[in-house]
Amino acid sequence: MSTRTKSAAAAAAAACTAAAAALTLSTGAAATAEDQQPSVVEDYHYPGAAQILADYHVELLSGDGHILFAACPSGPDTVGLIQVRTSEPVGQGSDGRVCFHVIAPTGHLTMKIPAVYSIRGDGINSGTGHKVRAELTTDSGQHSTVDVNPSGTTQVGVGTNPPGAPTTLLQLDASS
Repeated sequence: MSTRTKSAAAAAAAACTAAAAALTLSTGAAATAEDQQPSVVEDYHYPGAAQILADYHVELLSGDGHILFAACPSGPDTVGLIQVRTSEPVGQGSDGRVCFHVIAPTGHLTMKIPAVYSIRGDGINSGTGHKVRAELTTDSGQHSTVDVNPSGTTQVGVGTNPPGAPTTLLQLDASS
């Protein structure tokens, strides 16, 4: 073994020893899994979902953080927000309205909102607003995907003509 190789091997051994020493706590005990920092892996669970479920009866499951649960305005003006209407007592004041704000060019959110009959896009004028695709299911398990009018209201489930089966909103995907 050359002198250069021996020096490299000694340096590597010293680095390993230093790393092992760094894992030793001040008590002299080796570090355990409980002593390590938690993993920084995103699980995409919706933050505050339990409180939203308790306060508004809306079950938010996961998302990318770009579609946010929002308080619906008290008047009819919901421009700038996606508005979901349901015959269930959900939302602020249990009025059957649930609103979402898309804060990026794209967004993804999974949820369970039963008895949805309409979804309004977040656009102000024709041709504005996010393109939104909604995934829904019926009680019998029949899944459907609907493109939501970006600047108007799209009827779903019992809101369609002729009325369809009651639907549960499962997912919203937005793009610009």
